[in-house]
Amino acid sequence: MALLVIASCQLMVVLDITIVNIALPDIQRSLDFSTTSLSWVVSAYTLTFGGLLLLGGRAGDILGRRRVFVVGVLVFVLASLLGGLAQGPGQLLAARALQGVGGAIASPTALALIGTTFREGPERNRAFGVFAAVSAGGGAIGLLAGGMLVQWLNWRWVLFVNVPIGLLIALATPRWISESERRPGRFDLAGAATSTVGMVLLVYGFIRAAQDGWRDALTLASFAGAVVVLALFLLVERRSRQPITPLHMFADRNRAGTYGIMLCLAAAIFGMFFFLTLFVQNVLDFSPLRAGLAFLPVSAVIAIGAGLASRFLPTFGPKPFMVGGALLSAVGLAWLTLTDVHSTYAGSVLGPMLVFSMGMGTQFVSLTLMALSNVPTRETGAASGLLNATQQVGGSLGLSILVTVFGTASRDEAEKQVPDFLAQATPAEQLRFRRTGELPPPWSDEVLTAGVSSAFVMAAVFALLAALIAVLVTQVRPSDLERLKGGTGPGGM
Repeated sequence: MALLVIASCQLMVVLDITIVNIALPDIQRSLDFSTTSLSWVVSAYTLTFGGLLLLGGRAGDILGRRRVFVVGVLVFVLASLLGGLAQGPGQLLAARALQGVGGAIASPTALALIGTTFREGPERNRAFGVFAAVSAGGGAIGLLAGGMLVQWLNWRWVLFVNVPIGLLIALATPRWISESERRPGRFDLAGAATSTVGMVLLVYGFIRAAQDGWRDALTLASFAGAVVVLALFLLVERRSRQPITPLHMFADRNRAGTYGIMLCLAAAIFGMFFFLTLFVQNVLDFSPLRAGLAFLPVSAVIAIGAGLASRFLPTFGPKPFMVGGALLSAVGLAWLTLTDVHSTYAGSVLGPMLVFSMGMGTQFVSLTLMALSNVPTRETGAASGLLNATQQVGGSLGLSILVTVFGTASRDEAEKQVPDFLAQATPAEQLRFRRTGELPPPWSDEVLTAGVSSAFVMAAVFALLAALIAVLVTQVRPSDLERLKGGTGPGGM
């Protein structure tokens, strides 16, 4: 029962990313989001989740993990309720940010509770296996559940569904999970605040540039503010006795390279889900349920790739999988740039999506191993937490860059489509266009496809950059291979 409670929380937090992705087109129509500002529905969650993840883990150590776990779940429940009731973009984004806060408190504490609840050995190993399976499968469950909820009810239920689940978890926790021993320590609130605010300003700058151009005063002010705040973050972390982000973690070239690779790959996978969701529902006219089913092969192939990498890592080491996986991902994304309004799912989307997924799957296990290579036991939690935080923040930042590319390409294509539209449109359609500034189908399909194709070009560049980092920065030592084979070489992996 304790494992069921912990795993249910992790499932709720993980699937919330993908379950909302399927609902994006309906959210856009319901609350009048522009396509570029729609990315905030994803980023508002992942930025606060990634930015506060390490602080959430620290809170559990200092205040008691069970107590903090319940608080995180209840914050997540409240935010989900508020998001489902949102009547405008601002209300939804505020709720999504609050969801990220709840997730950042609950998720690392859930993982830590396994260590304190289950005895070391086979029992704890099984618990970690279930936790990992839930984390990996949550994305697929979210895609399917999101499709069903949006199609059979409406988009608000992708948020409402968390309320009864979260309340049951909060009620069951005191009965089945014991409180952990508190440890003395300090909260690095300044580090958490400056890192999160700095990344929000940076993401806002890119998305603002997509809408209003690079010369816009607020765009430039956002970038300037991000530079100042992130510089302040580095200063705070260097002086803090218990920093939220241990900067010495980046001194090891393997870990620094791993974090850089994760930044790039997270940008690619966030972009793939975001833009393909819009494409299959708006251009290919898939229903939400059909769109959820269309993405299920991604999770299956990622699992296959991860299994193959795990099997052959002791023989070849992680580097070939990191380089080869990044190149496979780049090939899949480059293939997706060929999509147009005449594309089909089977002929133009499924193949590149599977290639991309296989590349991603072979990298996840390798990245985790490299991130933990030669890390003292006392810092294993910080190293793995930093990798997780890097994934969330990298995805948000990368998606904002891709949205900027999308916005620029879409504006250029819209200028080409407007004369043709005006020549064929009825007076009523022309009046609606002058009032809203939005082209109707099939002209809007051309605009969306041109933007999506350009965004995939940039996503492929991110994947290639990941491969380059893997080649030039990471090094696999003989001792690392020895430990992968079950030896006792120096160092750790």
